Amino acid sequence: MEAFSSSGLLSDPFRSPDPNIVATSVIGAVVLLFFVGFSLWRGLRRRRRKPVRVYMDGCFDMMHYGHCNALRQARALGDELVVGVISDEEIIANKGPPVSSLYERMTMVGAVKWVDEVISDAPYAINEEFMKKLFTEYNIDYIIHGDDPCLLPDGTDAYAIAKKAGRYKQIKRTEGVSSTDIVGRMLLCVRERSTGDKHNHSSLQRQFSHGHGQKLDGGSGSPRSATRISRFLPTSRRIVQFSNGKGPGPDSRIIYIDGAFDLFHAGHVEILRLARDLGDFLLVGIYSDQTVSSVQGLHRPIMNLHERSLSVLACRYVDEVIIGAPREVSKDMITTFNISLVVHGTIAENMGFLKEEPNQYRVPMAMGIFRQLESPLDITTSTIIRRIVANHEAYQKRNEKKEASERKYYENKTHISE
Repeated sequence: MEAFSSSGLLSDPFRSPDPNIVATSVIGAVVLLFFVGFSLWRGLRRRRRKPVRVYMDGCFDMMHYGHCNALRQARALGDELVVGVISDEEIIANKGPPVSSLYERMTMVGAVKWVDEVISDAPYAINEEFMKKLFTEYNIDYIIHGDDPCLLPDGTDAYAIAKKAGRYKQIKRTEGVSSTDIVGRMLLCVRERSTGDKHNHSSLQRQFSHGHGQKLDGGSGSPRSATRISRFLPTSRRIVQFSNGKGPGPDSRIIYIDGAFDLFHAGHVEILRLARDLGDFLLVGIYSDQTVSSVQGLHRPIMNLHERSLSVLACRYVDEVIIGAPREVSKDMITTFNISLVVHGTIAENMGFLKEEPNQYRVPMAMGIFRQLESPLDITTSTIIRRIVANHEAYQKRNEKKEASERKYYENKTHISE
């Protein structure tokens, strides 16, 4: 009687197995074990691979798209970006009074989409003790800074120790903007507004965006400052770099908020955070320079449309922006972008919109899709400008100091690719 099959392969249960079958089976088992073992090894290796952690520090005062682009470049050099925000005391000792508080600066940095972790009260200069702390407690692999020099009051390099340790990497400074330029713009705007000089009814921001040089009179007829106000050259590549590159899903709840978003600050960040929490996709409308000027005066905006757009795009709560959005939210616009809810904060530059005729939000109000959100922070662009004006002399002195290094940088700069 056959033991297994009619083919007679196993007709004799005590017969020795075919050597060819045994060899094939053994080889198959070895190959299988090899692939299983290799897969397990590769998985373990992947899990055990330590992520590259990079560190970047800064004051991040008057935070702008240049800061954000520096953080983007730093993040690209590793897997995780840790950012140190320098304390108020250290800034005062090394540069002069900051415009924004540590809390506001921490809020701004934490909202940047490329930042993974934030350290408060970082020192202005990296010393041996702090560098050891970065390497041991925070597992930092490299310390990052831009190609512009960062010098201490005594003229020494703030990153000399990191460079000596071989743990320093350099990124390209973002062209076209600096905190010094922005403070200068505000001081100029205040001066022109107080003298009533409207430059033939042309907005100052138009001069800023075209890079015209401005001068502040020093009283004796000699200029205090001859710094070009703007070198910003907007490119489509930069917008793509800042964009999420993803649209809303078919069933996404789309929230819309609009405004000037001039001198992007912590108040903006917090209202955008609240707005994003209401849906799946946050669409932000950014008014054109002409629209802002018509509502707030010829001295506004301080930052031009493209500069403001990049600052908003860098915020982790924002999914998409409309560059040059209309002030009135129309039915066609709501339909085109499939907007579910239109929101507005309780703290803003222009809070008289509810009494205006026609009201810019009358359509979403009539549709029952408009809501006012309680603004978490009582800060506006005017708040920032008032702070500058209140410390006019201190900021003017700080700017004069910085302008020399700014000029030197642009005179001696060489091309560095991103």
